[in-house]
Amino acid sequence: MSQPGSDLSRNLLSRHIQLIAIGGTIGVGLFLGSAKAIHNAGPGLLLAYALGGTAIFFIMRALGELLTYRPVAGSFAIYAEEFCGPFAGFVTGWSYWFMWVVIAMAELTAIGIYVRYWFPDLPQWLPALVALIALYGSNLLAVRVFGELEFWFALIKVVTIVALIAAGLVVILFHAGAFGATASFANLWTHGGFLPFGIKGVLLTLQIVMFAYSGVELIGVTAGEAQNPAVALPRATNGIILRILIFYLGALAIIMAVVPWDQLSPSVSPFVFVFEKLGVPGAAGIITVVVITAASSSCNSGLFSTGRMLWSLARRGQAPRGFAALNQRQVPAAGIHASAAVMLLTVVLNYLVPKEVFTWVTSITLIGTLWTWGIIMVSHRNYRRAVQAGRAAAAPFRMPGAPFANWAVLAFLLAVTALLALDPDTRVALYVAPVWFGLLGIGYARLKPQPK
Repeated sequence: MSQPGSDLSRNLLSRHIQLIAIGGTIGVGLFLGSAKAIHNAGPGLLLAYALGGTAIFFIMRALGELLTYRPVAGSFAIYAEEFCGPFAGFVTGWSYWFMWVVIAMAELTAIGIYVRYWFPDLPQWLPALVALIALYGSNLLAVRVFGELEFWFALIKVVTIVALIAAGLVVILFHAGAFGATASFANLWTHGGFLPFGIKGVLLTLQIVMFAYSGVELIGVTAGEAQNPAVALPRATNGIILRILIFYLGALAIIMAVVPWDQLSPSVSPFVFVFEKLGVPGAAGIITVVVITAASSSCNSGLFSTGRMLWSLARRGQAPRGFAALNQRQVPAAGIHASAAVMLLTVVLNYLVPKEVFTWVTSITLIGTLWTWGIIMVSHRNYRRAVQAGRAAAAPFRMPGAPFANWAVLAFLLAVTALLALDPDTRVALYVAPVWFGLLGIGYARLKPQPK
């Protein structure tokens, strides 16, 4: 075991960073969550994704500016400590750890559910346990292994979406196949209008939309292990708006143009429905594989990011010192051990309450996600003030629209948080939040050095 204070190795290549950034924006929320969202908002869902995507663009540009100022593994937790104070850094680091632990639990649950497509008699907890063990083992190897896994996980998702968009365009433009006669972009506004449920329908889907975007900030955690962060990180950050346009707005627009939104089922993935109707053999099985891949990717990212965040917290004296050690492969193994141990709770929950567990854990993750994005915007605003005062060096990569964009994004995130109260499924997050932040306050008070 190496000594605390050893550095992480910079072995993530530019292609790893690019695909990690893409993979962070494509998850189970798009492949599955979009079914319920389309049912609740109709084509107006595109507006919700556009609003959320605009906020994500500014969040990622702000993060990109901070990353080029100081590319470190602790990323936004370190920026929060530097520009908002030690308590903000402590809360951000632990909240991000908690967020990814819970996201990983949700994704392990999804794996357990969708493996049963082929093995319906298999207990739901067993595939979740097998996936956790496999991903835990791979994360203990060199960081290059994580990068390769994420590269191929992301590539599968990208190929699937590109195939759907290409096939859909052929149907719409050349009137091919069973949908050829009715497929048209006019379907986006002729079945009850573009906003069949009014602006309220759009607002009520923002929670689902922002959950679908969760994980996009993961490239910030890779900063300490990127080979050429000054080039790779801005490039990955700059591509975010194009990825949102193609993979979210593009895919959903094609789906609702090929099949009118009111003919899609809220309980069936629109990707499965469209691929089946286009005559793709084994469409349900293909999308099931993609969903399992997306869930495995997210869990893999969870183990990666939680281990690095505990390592960063420990180096700053905000977590047990044992987490600051690296193994011989320069991997923060102690943090990965601890995170995987907590994730084992998902096996217990899938055994005890298999029907409720997915809704519970996905709702709780929203609080950590929204806090992280909010603190990025506040840290960026304070960083700009520090640059103006001569206390920090200006970064060559800058977020446009500051400081107005900072306040606009923060107002948007607060609105999304308030909207959680309207849905019983997401309201549980508002019950958990004060308990979690209260525990963090107690923990910080105990860890903070007392004045002599």
